[in-house]
Amino acid sequence: MKTKEFLSSLPQSVLKGEDILIPDNVLRKLFRIAGLRSSDIFYDLGCGNSSAVTIAAKEFKVKRSVGIEIRRKVAIEARKRVISMSNVEIIIGDIRKAAISDATVLFFWFTDPKVIKPMVNRFRKELKNGARIITILSPLDLMLPTKVKFPFFVFQKPFEYAKNMQEQIEVIFGRPCIDFVGSWLMAENYIDELGIVPGEYRRFVNMFQSMVIWINAWNTGIACEQEIPPPVHSYLGILKTFFQIDLSDLISRTNYTDPQ
Repeated sequence: MKTKEFLSSLPQSVLKGEDILIPDNVLRKLFRIAGLRSSDIFYDLGCGNSSAVTIAAKEFKVKRSVGIEIRRKVAIEARKRVISMSNVEIIIGDIRKAAISDATVLFFWFTDPKVIKPMVNRFRKELKNGARIITILSPLDLMLPTKVKFPFFVFQKPFEYAKNMQEQIEVIFGRPCIDFVGSWLMAENYIDELGIVPGEYRRFVNMFQSMVIWINAWNTGIACEQEIPPPVHSYLGILKTFFQIDLSDLISRTNYTDPQ
């Protein structure tokens, strides 16, 4: 099946990241990277069923820990879990409209451009200098991170921006392009750091995600290779032949022959 067909077969909650729970040990690592401390006001944007607000309040002793969740039922359940904590609040609402200006540390992990673009604008306009944003896998716009431990990024206001994507990639990875090996290692690192992929699916997810990373690099002109390399042809062929997933429709540049 083509990419659109494959994605349409998945639950929308998975595509939007709504039901992906980040393990507590990963949240603690994120908070340490961001330097979360008792003077901070922490916001989890799109908190869902995450333990982030609880860990921030209990273990990192933040002044205030706020979760914002648009799904009323999920938010009400989250409120029940923190009812005894005076410095924790769960807000039912859309993060694009909810008040965030007092936040000093925010966890923001979305893939939908309809959410990312307006939120980046809000971060620029409403957050105070010194506020830090934690995100995973993808940088925000052309922002340059103040801290990187891939796939984790921390951005601090006032934000610095790269002139182009090549400059951003070079700051993050030490070179202005992404090759096949780099895309494979990025996917592998992402899987290892988050620890949410069962062992029996690890190889498939690594293959699938590395192909998506490399194809995105190719389409945006930041792949190191001048032609699509043999390993990419091979893995696209494996995905198509053995898993019935055809990613070839994602490739928007030329020099590609569909594996038979």
